[in-house]
Amino acid sequence: MTQLLSNKEARLIALAAQGFDTPRPATVGEAEIEATVRKLALVQLDSVNVVVRSHYMPFFARLGAYDRSLVERVAFDQRKMFEYWAHVASLVPIETYPLLRWRMEASQPRWRIKGLLEKAPGYVDAILEEVGKRGPMIASDLDDPGSRKGPWWGYSEGKIALEWHFQTGAVTTHSRRNFTRYYDLTERIIPADVLGQNGLTPDEAQKRLFLLGAKAHGVGTANDIADYFRLHTPTMRPRIRELVEDGRLIQVAVEGWDQPGYLHPDAAVPDEIHATALLTPFDSLVWRRERTERLFGFHYRIEIYVPEPKRQYGYYVMPFMLDGELVARVDLKADRQKRVLRVQSAFIEPDRPRGKVAVALASELKLMANWLELDRVVVGRKGDLISELRTEIKSGKK
Repeated sequence: MTQLLSNKEARLIALAAQGFDTPRPATVGEAEIEATVRKLALVQLDSVNVVVRSHYMPFFARLGAYDRSLVERVAFDQRKMFEYWAHVASLVPIETYPLLRWRMEASQPRWRIKGLLEKAPGYVDAILEEVGKRGPMIASDLDDPGSRKGPWWGYSEGKIALEWHFQTGAVTTHSRRNFTRYYDLTERIIPADVLGQNGLTPDEAQKRLFLLGAKAHGVGTANDIADYFRLHTPTMRPRIRELVEDGRLIQVAVEGWDQPGYLHPDAAVPDEIHATALLTPFDSLVWRRERTERLFGFHYRIEIYVPEPKRQYGYYVMPFMLDGELVARVDLKADRQKRVLRVQSAFIEPDRPRGKVAVALASELKLMANWLELDRVVVGRKGDLISELRTEIKSGKK
């Protein structure tokens, strides 16, 4: 008989799986950073720096204020993480590397690199040789970095070649400085005991990645869980059946879901969650918008690419979680020149306690401003929570 979960139970399971079932620690060190990325299975990277680089936010949401240099120290100095196309560009625990080798080996050249390989295959090979001789390096360090193709995201030919070698696993990230990726040969970065692991078929590797996604989700549909590591759902369906038959997954029905759910056997079912957090749009708790709406009744879309007159809530809007519920949303900007955290808009969700939400949000915003080494929080004028939030910010209440 299929187990039935209420929507509340599913939400609590999801929050616990994402690390929101324990209080923030009094102090944060390397161990807490490492434990968090292992809990989440991966942390998404993104270049948007409106508030802070996105990969720092999941740690802040779960751990509170911490020294951001700890992330680079654990990832790149201690080699506890590596960077690859896992969800998108992501930091991933180092032991997951063998599970992604099939993706590297199956890489197919697309339009940018395909044209370069056809036009100058020797050039692409020479780039790899140069990294071997001179790495770690960035594209502009190359003897012949090539010309840049187009504005903004237009990569130079050297960058295109480096990205291709990164995709195929020949090179990987040595470090990031000011978010710029420095490349080096994979054999010099990934520990030998990890790099030397082999024998996993793509089938088994993908099943293990699916299980990692299931554990990080707690419970989700096939599409939800497959998306965690960007696996192809139709390909995964027979493998999911095998995982259920083997007892490595539990098929469940969830109240309000029109598709079967899959529960990880190790998932905790807490009685309640008291977590409070601001969430980046790229936090793994909310990055799959359909699931966010199912679990929290919270319709969420990022509006960065929406023309300003058509934006409903703002440019870089973060959901605000209080006691495990998504209760408000705020459009934030770190004005580093004036050393202020700007709240450009604040909106409350229907039927939420305005006073309680405003008090908690003001406290979290002050914590964030302090973490980002900004002097104060400045509240704008847009949104139906702005008045209460401004009052709380000015009151100095904690």
